[in-house]
Amino acid sequence: MNRIALSLLPLLLLPVLTAAPVQAGPTQPALFTQSSPTLRTVSNEDKTLYLNGDAVREYTLRVDTATTFSGISLPAGALVRGQFEPVSGGLRYVAHSVEANGRIYSVRAASQTLHDVKDPRETSVGAVLTDAAIGAAGGAAIGGILGGGRIHVGEVIGGAAAGAVLGNVTAQRVVVIEPEQAIVLTVQ
Repeated sequence: MNRIALSLLPLLLLPVLTAAPVQAGPTQPALFTQSSPTLRTVSNEDKTLYLNGDAVREYTLRVDTATTFSGISLPAGALVRGQFEPVSGGLRYVAHSVEANGRIYSVRAASQTLHDVKDPRETSVGAVLTDAAIGAAGGAAIGGILGGGRIHVGEVIGGAAAGAVLGNVTAQRVVVIEPEQAIVLTVQ
């Protein structure tokens, strides 16, 4: 054989050697997923949060799924400490530490904007009906005063409509966070 053929022999045998089956040993259950630049968290409470977008509010979130984040192995349920901060259009969550396995780790992570909406507690059917009833009573009172003691149906209906519209228009804007709603944090 010539020298070139001998030097190529290892290259020809390499695919055969690497394709050989490997004996598998006992497997260990995976405790954590692969490292991720994002961290999926949820509220630490079992009730819906209604947060005004005009103030900073300290709040603790909970890690939803076990992961490795910023080089730290985090089990599901680890606590994420931080705060909701006002931004244009709502709030964002900024994390400063994570508590896991009895230790506290510093992190720098934040969510995207959590957008605000008209407060659903003020725009629900019940709230609109209440506002309409208040408007109708106001329309009747004004009609009674200005109409010489007589109340006209049109004034009552007009007052009800005005009350319903005004209640919806003046409803404050809040960020609504449901108990299992994902808040995804990204390393900063």
